[in-house]
Parts: sequence; C-alpha cells; structure tokens
Amino acid sequence: MDRIYLDHNATSPMRPEAMAAFTSCLGQSLNASSVHYEGRLARQKIEASRQTLAELLGCKAQDVIFTAGGSEACNQAIKAWDASTRPFDRILVSAIEHDAVLKAAESSGLPVDTVAVDHNGLISLDDLRRQLEDPTAALVCVMAANNETGVIQPIAALAALVQAHGSLLFCDASQAVGKLPISFRDMGADMMALSAHKFGGALGAGALLVKQGLPLGALIDGGGQEARKRSGTENLPAIVAMAAAMQAAVQGLDAFARLAVERDRLEQGLMQLNADLIVFGQQAPRLANTSCFAVPASRAETLVMGLDLAGVSVSSGSACSSGKVGASHVMRAMGVAPDLAAGALRLSFGWSSHAAAEAEAFIKIWSNQFSGLCPSAAE
Repeated sequence: MDRIYLDHNATSPMRPEAMAAFTSCLGQSLNASSVHYEGRLARQKIEASRQTLAELLGCKAQDVIFTAGGSEACNQAIKAWDASTRPFDRILVSAIEHDAVLKAAESSGLPVDTVAVDHNGLISLDDLRRQLEDPTAALVCVMAANNETGVIQPIAALAALVQAHGSLLFCDASQAVGKLPISFRDMGADMMALSAHKFGGALGAGALLVKQGLPLGALIDGGGQEARKRSGTENLPAIVAMAAAMQAAVQGLDAFARLAVERDRLEQGLMQLNADLIVFGQQAPRLANTSCFAVPASRAETLVMGLDLAGVSVSSGSACSSGKVGASHVMRAMGVAPDLAAGALRLSFGWSSHAAAEAEAFIKIWSNQFSGLCPSAAE
C-alpha cells in the first residue's frame, strides 16, 4: 500500500541532492581538524558548505556555527554565555516557542517571562513592548514560524522593537528556513537557529547564525572547532548534505508557496464534511504547507492511529514525547478550549509531496474512516 506522508514539519525526506552530497563523503577518512591532505580536503568541503549557507541565508560565512541540529542551536543561543560578558540578565519567550527554547530558558538560571500571543498565535506587540519597558536588558526568543500551526511571526518588526529597547532577539527559524525567503541580515535578529532535516537535509545537522561582535561562548567544550564556538569533529556528510538541501530548497521556494492552494483546498473539503471543524491560525500568515485543525469532541490520538492504519501519516497538534500525548502549550496560549485542543491534528506537505492527489485522497479517507465526525457526508 502506498502511504501518504503528511508530516513534513516533523521531518522531511532527504532530497536527492542532499543524499548525493552525503554519500560522497562516506567511507573516507575526512577529519577537518587534521593537517594532512585528507584533513585539508574535509576542511575545504566544510568551508564551502558554510559559504553556501551564508550566501543563501543573507549572512557572512563567519556568522555560521555548525551544530548537531536545531535543539542544540537553540540551547547554545540561550545558555552559552559567560555571566561577566552576557549582554542581558533576563529572558522573554513567546508563549508558543518550541520546547527546545522553553526548556533551555528554564534551565538557564535567569529570570524567564512569557510574552502572550493572540487567538491566531501571533505575538502580542503590546505585551512585548510592555515587558521591554523594564530597564533590564533581555534576550527575547521568538520563532519565525510555528511548528504546529504554521503561523509566521513578523520577525523584522520584532527585531526593531527589541533592539530599540537595548535587548537581543533570538529567532528559532527551524520551520521557516527552506520554506520562506530568509535573509538573516534583513530579518535583523541577533541570532537564528536552523535544522537541516526540516528542509530535506540529513538528520543530525543544524546551524546557529550569530551576529559578529556578540560574546557568545561554546555550549560544548573540547577541541575548539567552529572557531571555538562548538567543539567536536564536524559531521562532514551531514554538513555538505545540509548545504545541498538548502540550495535545492531555495530554488524550489516558488513551488513550495504553491502548496497553499492544495492546503486550502484540503481545509475547504474538510469543512464541507463538518461545519464545526476549526482551522487554527487561519486568519494569520501561515506556512504554505501547514494545516492544524480540530473537530469538537474528537480525540487526536484516536484520529492519528486511525489515519495511520488507513495509510496516512499525520501528527497530533499536541506536544508528543516518547509516544505520549499531552496538552499542547501552543493551543493553550492561543486560548483554545481544552476539549477542542485535545482533537487538534497537524498536516504538513513538503518538497516530495504530490499535494493535489494527497489532499483528495485524505478527504476521501477522512470521510470513510470518520463518518461520525462528518454529518454532512452522511446525509
């Protein structure tokens, strides 16, 4: 049975370009810290990948720190500071941040406050402005696009507001990079995290972009790689694959934007089946590939399992850990009633999707499998 994969926000398959770059490095003795020929070759490949990412993301090559993924990049941005040189003494996090940011902030040892969002999941500028009036400088953490709803935040405007108050902005762009045109320079954030497997790179690779002059330290000590910002032998296959995936993703941005047509068609088809269905963040700018919705009185875990048995892979809109489903802090922050939030599903297309056919098939499977949720279809 051909399965329908609608969970690209969790991870997207490796692109052919990334796979070719990845496999080209396997089976070779390529440690970029070595001074012999093989080491110099590895260093050349890493620096070429760094330059490629810099050109595609609107930054300087020296701004790019390679990491083992988005979670590590988020932790470094928040926690890798020496107390004597750190340019902030508190942390502000938006209420809909990924757990990699929320947990890192909690364990930073600094005071942490939450910035509210509205019912669409957009950050409250009034609440942020009010909290920035405190004369103590803050590190403000706001994601570029939400992993559950796809809602896109106005990062450039937020950066201007934050910096006008003498604070720093860190942007977790893991869900936005490769899906939206991204320029680190134009966004104005002080730091930005990305994760390769979200846009068709290999698992286990990411990067943190840092403006020059910030006294950020290392989260991992050791051999002093990455200009002493991230020790450990660089994961060469994953790094070159990330650069190749980024090139392909940027070239495919127009095609990615067109996924919104099929996403909207899917949502309209579901709403015709059930007028009570709620689409979260629908009135806000969203990633073209993402739909998060719920039907009152439904349970996400039941729907996810039923769809999986029918050959469709989707995610719950709730936060999942080790197979356990709990209440989504994103839904709570948006003011979604607990009973409705308990049924939230997330569907996300990607670069390899056959979106028109998959949307049509999903609507048919939904109608057949969950007829009790679709009274209009039964009439």
